[in-house]
Amino acid sequence: MEYGMYQEIMDQPISLRRTIDSEKEHLERISDEFKKFDKIYLIGCGSSISTCYTIRDVVKSISTIEIDVQTGYEFVEHQYLEENANMGVILTSQSGETSDTLTALRKAKEHGIKTVSITNNSESTMAKEADESVVTLCEEEKAILGTKTYVTQLFSLYAIFFNMIKTERAQKILEQLYTVPDIIEKLLQTSQEDSKQLAQENKDVKLFYCMGGGVNFGLAYKLAMTMFMEGSLKHACPVYAGEFRHGLIERVEKGETVVFLKSGDNYDQVTLRAIDFCKNIGVNTIIFNSKDYSDLDVLLTPFVLIVPLEWFIYHLSIFNGEDPGSTRHIGKVRY
Repeated sequence: MEYGMYQEIMDQPISLRRTIDSEKEHLERISDEFKKFDKIYLIGCGSSISTCYTIRDVVKSISTIEIDVQTGYEFVEHQYLEENANMGVILTSQSGETSDTLTALRKAKEHGIKTVSITNNSESTMAKEADESVVTLCEEEKAILGTKTYVTQLFSLYAIFFNMIKTERAQKILEQLYTVPDIIEKLLQTSQEDSKQLAQENKDVKLFYCMGGGVNFGLAYKLAMTMFMEGSLKHACPVYAGEFRHGLIERVEKGETVVFLKSGDNYDQVTLRAIDFCKNIGVNTIIFNSKDYSDLDVLLTPFVLIVPLEWFIYHLSIFNGEDPGSTRHIGKVRY
């Protein structure tokens, strides 16, 4: 039996290609305008804020562009703003109706700050109220954890920021970025069986710690918060790799499970040391390594690892008798 999430996973390449065809020049114009700002806020929640974390951590590793990532509620309730400051705000929301993100948009506009929304709904409130709107062309997405809207939203952020950075490496990454639809299309066909087997082996795990550093923290956050907890109804906790020795190191032991997101053998040494530590004491260590799937630049790792992770969560849900991507409370209970 195939659940609704299956087709949404398979729709990722065509969703990316449609979005590229529609928004490429628009994203370049936004980039040209935003590169003049002293500071850029990125606002989102859930899967959307994970894309903001990712691009922040990528950009800070190769440029001095100042990016501040916040949830909508944090921005609305706790962020001091000056009128007409030389800054911009990019707001991310699949639906374009996320209440806290929408309120943040309105606060920015009240202070004369340039706003850009990235949504999957051209008729949404955010798309209409933002100064500019990037529309990802994914058609309807029902799976709560976000698949095709995640990759198109992340692609849009990469395109905006990598068009600002004129170094040789950044331009090579930008070239590779436009090969991502083909890479994902291949991974959809080649990574499912291994992820399915891994899901079966771990179907009885109660708690997954999800660890990533640098480019991989945003995806580790998404993996824990929206993929495990929303998608497969498993307890999960995201952990910065650099914080492993300030808490989790005292909790890991034989019988505990840690999922590591890895970008080869030469990136993020603290992740590599944490992997060795966990293996040596018998922790159930699950490793998703981008270099097992692709030779893309390590700063594009989330586009590579998202597919095997999606298959892992999809089958983990099924092995536990759940409908992948369904929801018990989100969208049904006012919070």
